[in-house]
Amino acid sequence: MEHSSIFTQLSIIIVIGGAIAVLMRLLRQPLIIGYILTGIIVGPSVLGLIHDKAVFEAYSEIGITLLLFIIGLGLNIGVIRSLGKVSLTTAGVILILVGGIGAVVSLLLGFSSTEALVIGLALFFSSTIIILKVLSDKRELWRLHGQIAMGVILVDDIVATFALLFIAAAGTAGALGLHDIALLVLRGLALALGLFVVSTKVMPFFIKFLAGSQELLFVFTIAWGFGVATLFDIAGFSHEVGALFAGVSLASLPYATEMAARLKPLRDFFIVLFFVVLGENLSFNALQESLLPAIILSLVVILGKPIFVMSSLGALGYTKLTSFKAAINLSQISEFSIILVVYAATVGLVDPQLTAIITLVALITISTSTYLMKYDDALYKRLEQKLHIFERKEVREHQRKRQSYPIILFGYHRGGHEFLQAFREMKQRYLVVDYDPEVIEHLDRQGIRNTYGDATDEELLHEISANKAQLIVSTVNDITVNRSLLGYLRYHNPTAVFICHADGYDQAADLYRHGATYVMLPHFLGSERIGSFIKKHGFNHKAFDAYRREHVITLGKSALK
Repeated sequence: MEHSSIFTQLSIIIVIGGAIAVLMRLLRQPLIIGYILTGIIVGPSVLGLIHDKAVFEAYSEIGITLLLFIIGLGLNIGVIRSLGKVSLTTAGVILILVGGIGAVVSLLLGFSSTEALVIGLALFFSSTIIILKVLSDKRELWRLHGQIAMGVILVDDIVATFALLFIAAAGTAGALGLHDIALLVLRGLALALGLFVVSTKVMPFFIKFLAGSQELLFVFTIAWGFGVATLFDIAGFSHEVGALFAGVSLASLPYATEMAARLKPLRDFFIVLFFVVLGENLSFNALQESLLPAIILSLVVILGKPIFVMSSLGALGYTKLTSFKAAINLSQISEFSIILVVYAATVGLVDPQLTAIITLVALITISTSTYLMKYDDALYKRLEQKLHIFERKEVREHQRKRQSYPIILFGYHRGGHEFLQAFREMKQRYLVVDYDPEVIEHLDRQGIRNTYGDATDEELLHEISANKAQLIVSTVNDITVNRSLLGYLRYHNPTAVFICHADGYDQAADLYRHGATYVMLPHFLGSERIGSFIKKHGFNHKAFDAYRREHVITLGKSALK
């Protein structure tokens, strides 16, 4: 294998990675762990298959660039602006408390004061790639806790840029003066202004020509993302920051979603290589010396970050569920933490041994947090009663959720669009409840007020004030769910109009017996016609009674006895 080509090395690594990924899938484990294990196996500690390390590190950087570019394409500036306070506050708490504790612990472990400061800063960062990858896989990127985590890691990116500047200034070589920093700031402002002008004044006209060919649009998208990232790199910033700005500059275009969709398969391939390279960098040569400090520092991150994040979000008025999930999302250090320490070692600020320690901390915390993020719902259920200390009595999220909605729609797939059109024409406030993360993501992107949850969960029904709704529509075709809703309404809101779906006459008859106002059946009265009826008659019980009698006759009196 010493003279194997890059193609051969890549092929063998992909085959090994694919086999381990299948094994992880069979064991119901996160695929990210499989990719990191692949890196360890193909790295110098085991098989030593990677000889062109610079090439694979370039692949890794391409993956990071594509990921951040795609994130920028889908970036909702309004959401980030609305979460600016919570993002800055939470990031500040992590920096002061986790970074401070990390620095103190490092001093106790025998590191110098400079090394302790670098370690504390390294523990502050959370992994953009891990968080966004897991949240995207779980379709929770647009949920509130996902947006909070995203806001915090955007603050991380800003701090990271300045951290590199300070380390360069403090290093033994290549120090930056005030004049150099001022020039860097001016270059950054010039780039940002240029992107703004091009994206708002030029791109809207030029993009129509590009959109005429899918292939041309794909090539242009890659060229724009990599070109802007390179410009930022040349200007003295990281290409990661440039990629993010490149995506943001195109996010307002109507073709941004299509651009992102076409890049995702390419991103996924290179992201796999990023995790492989991360695992490959974990050398076992210094494992004995690195293990104890790495475990101690990992505990600071895994325990400290969630506690401080939950405390911060709880003080800001968020629910314990949102605080818990956001805290779990941030419970690791970043791939940038490794880059930071490597750079600090290069300029002579820290001992090179620190690189092995932080790499091991990254592996431990990333592996642990990936499991925590995957099973956060089950973990929350176990800890829910003990998390009340992180929640204020008056919670802003509860206040939002408990606003009265005259209309609530359960389920969106089966005719939900027609119902929403009717609700809009009635000029009534409405809420959509769905248990499918993909549907929730779609509704979020459309700006439709929604809540993720199970229609059979009475606590959820209480949170959304179902007991005060005037009209409740269920497009869910599960009779058990509709019976449960009817049971709740019969006790808490007997005057509400309840329209639901059934797959057959027997189910319809059963739902009528339980008190349904009207039951939609295939080939009888679909969502479009019932939507028109709702627009015409609103919440009029007498009008629905007439429809109900007509339907009962069709079903047959014997079915209702």
